[in-house]
Amino acid sequence: MYYSDEIIEEVRSRNDIVDVIGSYVNLKKKGNSYSACCPFHHEKTPSFHVSRDKQMYHCFGCDAGGNVYTFLMEHENMTFPEALETLAERAGIKLPEKSMSPEAKQQNDLRTRIKEMNRLAAGYFHYLLKSERGTHAMEYLKGRGLTDETIQRFGLGFSDVYSDDLYQYLKSKGCTDEELKDSGLVRFDEKHGASDRFWNRVMYPIADANNRVIGFGGRVMGDAKPKYINTQDTPVFDKSRNLYGLNYAKKSKRPGIIFCEGYMDVIAMHQAGFDNAVASLGTALTPGQVNLIKRYTDRVYLAYDSDEAGTKAALRALEIMREFELPARVISLKPYKDPDELIQAEGTEEFERRIVKARSGTMFEIDILADNYNQEDPQERTEFQKEAAKKLSVIEEPLERNNYIDSVAEKYQMDAAALKEIVTKYGIAGTARVNLSGFQEKRSKGETGADKDDQMLKAERLLITWLINESSLFDALNGVLSPEDFYEPVYHSIAEELFTQYKAEGKVTPAAILDHYQSKEEHDKIAGIMQQDFDMEIAQEEKAKTVTDLVRTVKERSILHQLDNAKGDLTKINQLMMEKARIQKLIIRL
Repeated sequence: MYYSDEIIEEVRSRNDIVDVIGSYVNLKKKGNSYSACCPFHHEKTPSFHVSRDKQMYHCFGCDAGGNVYTFLMEHENMTFPEALETLAERAGIKLPEKSMSPEAKQQNDLRTRIKEMNRLAAGYFHYLLKSERGTHAMEYLKGRGLTDETIQRFGLGFSDVYSDDLYQYLKSKGCTDEELKDSGLVRFDEKHGASDRFWNRVMYPIADANNRVIGFGGRVMGDAKPKYINTQDTPVFDKSRNLYGLNYAKKSKRPGIIFCEGYMDVIAMHQAGFDNAVASLGTALTPGQVNLIKRYTDRVYLAYDSDEAGTKAALRALEIMREFELPARVISLKPYKDPDELIQAEGTEEFERRIVKARSGTMFEIDILADNYNQEDPQERTEFQKEAAKKLSVIEEPLERNNYIDSVAEKYQMDAAALKEIVTKYGIAGTARVNLSGFQEKRSKGETGADKDDQMLKAERLLITWLINESSLFDALNGVLSPEDFYEPVYHSIAEELFTQYKAEGKVTPAAILDHYQSKEEHDKIAGIMQQDFDMEIAQEEKAKTVTDLVRTVKERSILHQLDNAKGDLTKINQLMMEKARIQKLIIRL
């Protein structure tokens, strides 16, 4: 799809990157930028930074970076046109009629076609469930207590016992083998040909937040393994960034969101009136799913199975949610295994009571910890108290930390003052370790020369960073330095854009530069350069000396490169030698 540079820039400029990313990630103001734990990789210490001035983001942990378009493309798995259209709608901008490049049209058509194939498959599976061929699958669902209304609401279905049944149906609807290869519905094998990914299974259509079928989960009828399988990742389906039941849960009037482990738990809870339940898709909870849920709620409950596997899953989920600053409470299901079993045995009122009595994530973790120690043995009891103190020491808010200390001391008959003392000790020790490790890392890098960039390339990169952070340098460098002096192709390209912007507008707009690059690698690299911040409050004399040294380094390399290509042109060589002598005496005045 082709949009003019003017339209692309207008849409970008009307969508503040802090506001957009802030709707996905909990940003905290830090100096001139905003920071958070990175939504693109798992981390405990925030290394993801967003600049309102530059309208860019960069993660110093995984090197992801870009502008507001890049973020939507990466986080929401959108194409560039889809990101632009989403942001245009957000800003209330009416886009002109659009045209497509062949590549963009092909990609857009494929995504549209896969969604259409999923819609056809969901309808066919639902038809089979209600037919004679789906009798045993319907008996299974009815045996689980599901009503006709619930089965209809969730579009439940059945994939037939024939391994190419869906393939033949979709072929009859005009789907080609080429399309089906990318759909996640059919597999192709040179020896056996086409076969359905799902057959002889109860089918659970997976919808996105906008109610479009993007994939499926299937439970086998019988004893075959694996018991459950999901659609593989496709251009429209990423299991790490979607949640089952969210299309309904986001509309619920009930407070918060309840996380369960499986499809049947979600369906049973919705049928019982708890229509704010969701489940991850065959995997442990992911940062992408937590990020997704933060758009809709600031209150989360975990209703994972009460067995050992469920407890481990809850502990992992609590760790991720804590990193995203999303408080979670844990619903006790004992003596029952899962929410469905509890509701069937005790009814909805009992489950409602369990929600009210849900434990905070921290208390749940300490209770699980206590079960690992013999509280009657003094030595083991001491070890438990030390481990509990370590957990409490990471709570930053003093009032909250003290309240937990009082609660844990009371519950486990501990001396509150002694517990507080050891919690404080662990807190101080943890801070010291962090500071020491940071110092050692910096010292190590200094000793080993870990920065593998050639000194010349490093100078080019740093000079570009100075130009972005203090655009008045363009005037000081007029007649001294030009984009042609930057040797590295990507730095040369950025310099051209920056000098052109400043000449036309008297300022630079770093985020707009990214619109001229296509690949994620380029976006990450360029964002890393542009998001580097310096202490601009240093003395003017020191600032001028730093810039002068960088300009000399870049300019001298440029001159040497030109000398190599002069090829006996004495006039050219003489001019370059004079230029080199002038540069050695250069002093930049700011």
